[in-house]
Amino acid sequence: MKTLTSEKLTIIGAAGMIGSNMAQSAILMGLSDNICLYDPYAKGLEGVAEELLQCGFKGLNLSFTSDIKEALKGSKYVISSGGAARKEGMTREDLLKGNAEIAIQFGKDIKSYCPDVKHVVVIFNPADITGLLTLLYSGLKPSQVTTLAALDSTRLRNELAKHFNIHPDKVVNCRTYGGHGEQMAVFSSTATIDRKPLNDLIGTPQLTSEQWKSLKERVIQGGKNIIDLRGRSSFQSPAYLSLAMIGAVMGGDKFDWPVGAYVNNGEFDHVMMAMETSLDANGVHYKDVKGTDDEHSELKQSYKHLCDLRDSLIKSGVIPAIDQWKSINSNL
Repeated sequence: MKTLTSEKLTIIGAAGMIGSNMAQSAILMGLSDNICLYDPYAKGLEGVAEELLQCGFKGLNLSFTSDIKEALKGSKYVISSGGAARKEGMTREDLLKGNAEIAIQFGKDIKSYCPDVKHVVVIFNPADITGLLTLLYSGLKPSQVTTLAALDSTRLRNELAKHFNIHPDKVVNCRTYGGHGEQMAVFSSTATIDRKPLNDLIGTPQLTSEQWKSLKERVIQGGKNIIDLRGRSSFQSPAYLSLAMIGAVMGGDKFDWPVGAYVNNGEFDHVMMAMETSLDANGVHYKDVKGTDDEHSELKQSYKHLCDLRDSLIKSGVIPAIDQWKSINSNL
């Protein structure tokens, strides 16, 4: 088996739908031949591991455990889907308090058991907050922790391809920024449709202003739509995209979508949010987002929403005030 690395990759929440899909996809994508699966639900976890072992993969060192110390010890790459899943009628924000506590403990576990980890991807919702708390309590550098944000941009690509009835490959540079939630900022100025700027098509018979408004809403509600169609939250798309992120850090293919990163640049401060980013062996790098005045206004609204979520946890005593964060993580 040819893989990008033989360093340990740990998948947290591996008994769940995202985690189990992630486990098989990680093998098929050739990320690592040293994979550890963790889940507190030991029976289900063993079932996932048994199925993978019964695939007959060659050259694979697959382990599984319900002991978080054993799972994280020696890990260089970690992906966590280990929070409560979104259910019908719920928003991502409805998961805030419970999953915030899980994220805090996850960060502490990383600090205790794998402080030399190279990169961590957090994908359980609300990912902007759970990723922020993981970073805060892990003691890692901001470049070492990212969250899944690409799914909103790929949903935009999909909706545009369906509307124009063209192959998705002809829909280029779709971007959503800010939060991964109801307040995401959906950009049009970055995208092209069969080499034509999307902004030149909006407001024409090809894509009326009303159609664009409806399309944006379908992107924002893309996760809800999957729940309505399948009776459960998305698992195939977040599994693949989060692995593609880790793969880029491992030295694999370039990751072409926005990533959730810790931002503290004077305009947007002390939040985890989707930006224009790149991933490499040194982690995530972000740069300022370019767009129209209206798009930037939407981005600021998204940022405010993230601040409100963060500040609600501070007010309720779940996490300390921002001016105390450096005492928890000297890298912030």
